[in-house]
Amino acid sequence: MEPIRNDEKFAFGKPGSWIEQMDDEQLKSKIKESAFSGKQAEEGRDYCYFLNKIFYTENERESDYVCMAYTLNEPANLEYASAYDMVLEENERYRIHRISVLRDGQLIDKIPDTGIKVLDDENRSGGGILNSTKKINVSIRDLRLYDVLILEDSREKVFTDRDFMRKEFFKYVWVGSHSYWAYGEYNFSFINNRDKTIAYKKAFFRNKEGHVQEPETGYLKSGETFEFRQQEYINDTDTAREISPFIDFATERNWKDLSDYIAPFYEEAYRRESLDQFAPELVQQLAAIGDADEKLKYALDFVQNHIYYVYNAHEMNGHKPQWPSVTYTNKQGDCKAKTVLLKVILDHLGIASSVVLVNYNTDFYFKYYLPSLLSFNHVVVKVDYKGKAYFVDATTRDDSGFIENRNFINFLHYLEIKPGQELQSREPFRFPKYCIDENVEFRVEKDIGTLQLTTVFRYNRANNMRRYFKNTNKREIIDSWNNIMFHNLNYNNDRNNTDPRVIFRDAAIGIIKDDKDLNELTVQYSATIDNPYYTDAKGNRFLMYFDRSVLKNTARDFIHKDMTFWHNFDSERYEIHLYTDQKIDMKERYTIQESTINNKFFTYESRKKIEKNGASVFITYDPVVNQEIPFEDFEDFRYAHQVVADSNFGLGIDIIEPGLINLLKFNLKKNFR
Repeated sequence: MEPIRNDEKFAFGKPGSWIEQMDDEQLKSKIKESAFSGKQAEEGRDYCYFLNKIFYTENERESDYVCMAYTLNEPANLEYASAYDMVLEENERYRIHRISVLRDGQLIDKIPDTGIKVLDDENRSGGGILNSTKKINVSIRDLRLYDVLILEDSREKVFTDRDFMRKEFFKYVWVGSHSYWAYGEYNFSFINNRDKTIAYKKAFFRNKEGHVQEPETGYLKSGETFEFRQQEYINDTDTAREISPFIDFATERNWKDLSDYIAPFYEEAYRRESLDQFAPELVQQLAAIGDADEKLKYALDFVQNHIYYVYNAHEMNGHKPQWPSVTYTNKQGDCKAKTVLLKVILDHLGIASSVVLVNYNTDFYFKYYLPSLLSFNHVVVKVDYKGKAYFVDATTRDDSGFIENRNFINFLHYLEIKPGQELQSREPFRFPKYCIDENVEFRVEKDIGTLQLTTVFRYNRANNMRRYFKNTNKREIIDSWNNIMFHNLNYNNDRNNTDPRVIFRDAAIGIIKDDKDLNELTVQYSATIDNPYYTDAKGNRFLMYFDRSVLKNTARDFIHKDMTFWHNFDSERYEIHLYTDQKIDMKERYTIQESTINNKFFTYESRKKIEKNGASVFITYDPVVNQEIPFEDFEDFRYAHQVVADSNFGLGIDIIEPGLINLLKFNLKKNFR
C-alpha cells in the first residue's frame, strides 16, 4: 500500500466549513434504487444517484466542491473512473475528501488504494506558451464493474497579488450537465461570500414544450446563496441543435464602469516612456521611411514578426500589461505586451489607434453574458487609418502587405480600453478585392488534355498559402491539387479507383509571383491528362469542371434552433475555359444555364460564353461577411446557396460524337428531352 501524502498541489482532508457533510449512513440512504434508476439501467445508461455541487467564492479565494455517487455499469466509465486527470492553475489545489465504493451493500474506503501523481501539463506547454499549470493524475485500484463510486472533492484557488483582477471581479459560468447522465438528485448551490453583490443570469432554460424561456436575472448580496435543485433529472438538450442551459455569475458592474477600471492600467503603460527613449534605433528606421503607408507596414511587421509571442494565461487574466520598453528590449511578450508596444509605435507615428478586448471563442455569447472583464481572453489593436477602421492582431505571424491587404479577423464584439466605453459590435465587411481569383484553362486535342490553373490568393489566403508552400513537401502539394482536380473534373464518378498520380501526369505546381506589399500570391498548376473526358454509364462523353469549394455546404447544411449562422466566407472569382476539338451541344440546358443572385448577404453571378468547340463561365461571389444571419433571413440565405449548387458552380459541355448515326441519335435525344 502506498503511503497517503499531501502535496502543494493536492491534499486529503475535510471540505470547507460551508459544506454540510454526510456520514456513511446518510450516503447509503441516498443510494437507492427507483423506477427512474431502473429505467436508466435498462437503457444502458450510467446513473448518478446524487450530485451535490457547491461553488463558494470570497474576496481572497474560491472553491468548487462536488460530492457524487454514480454507477460503473459500463466498461468505458469504469476505465475513466479508474484513472483521470485534471489541470490546475497556479495557486490552485485539489482536495480529496472521500473516495469510496458501495459494493454488495458494503461501503469500502478506497483512499488507501488511490495513487496521485503531479505532472507538468505538457499538452499546454511549448510553442511560446509559458506553462504554470500542473496536471494531477489520479488512479484508483480495484474498481469493479457494477460498483457505485462515491467521490467527494474540491478545487480551491487562493488569490495572490497577481490575481488582482479576480479579487476585484468575479465570473463563473455553470453549464447544464451532459445529456448522457441521469441523476436521482441534482443539486447546485452558489455561495457569495464576497463584499460585492454578484449578479446571475439564467439563459437557454426551456419550458415543458422545449421552447427557450426569457433570460432570468437576479442578484446575490454578500452571504446569500443561489440554488438549483432537480429530482430525477436528465438534461435533454439536443447539443447538435440546441444550446445547453447555462447560468452566468459575475460581479455586478456595467461596461462603462469596467472600461473606467481597466483603462488606467493601459494608459500608464502608454505614457510611461516615449518611443524615442527606449527604442531610438526603431525611431531612426521609421524616420528613414518617407511614405506613410510604408511606415505603418514597417511598424506592423516589426511587432508581429520581430517580437516573439509568449502566452501566459495567468498573466493574461491579470490584465496589467508589460511595459513597452521591456517588451522592446527582451523582444518578447504576451498579447497585451505586443499590443501595447504596437500602440506606442503608432502613437509615435501619429496614427490613431486603441487597444480592444476580445474573445474569439465565446464571441457569440456576449449578447447573453453579464458585463465582465473576465469574459475576454485576448487583446488586439484597432487602427483608424485614412477613414477606415482596421483590427490588427499583434500576435499574428507572417502577415504581409499594407494594412488594407493584411489578414482580416472575424469577430463581432469588443470593448475599447478607454474610459466610459460600452460593448461594441463591428460593422459587416466586404472585401475590396477577391480573396481567390482563379483562371482555369482546360484544352483537349486528339484526346489529350492540358490543364492549367493560375490562382491569385489575397489577404489571409495569401498568408496561409505562403506558409503551406514553405512547410509542405512539394510532392504532397501536387498530390493535394491532383485530388482537387480529380473531383473538379468529375473523374471520381468514372474512375474512382484510379490513382490521381496516374491520371495527372507531368503535374507541376509553383509560386510564379509573390507581391508582399499587395499581399498577393500567384500559384500556377499544370498537368497532362490522357483520358480527359468524363464518360457516363451509357458511353456519353463530357468535359466538366465544377469547383466544389464554391459550394458553401456549411450554410446549406446548417440546422440550429438557438444559434445563428456566422457569415465569414471569402470573396471569390473564377474564369473557367473548356476547349475541345470535338463538336459540342451548344444548347444543352445546363451548359447555357446562368444565374444571378442578389441576396442581402451576398451576390453571385454566373455568366457563360458558348462557342462551337468550347465554352467559358465567369463566376463572381461577393459576400458581406463578419455578421450573423438572423433567423428570419436564414432560409432565403440557404436557398440562395442551393441555387448555386444547382449546376451554377462550374461548367459542363456535352460532346457530340462524330458520324452520321451519332448525329441522328443526338438529334433524337434532343427532341425527346
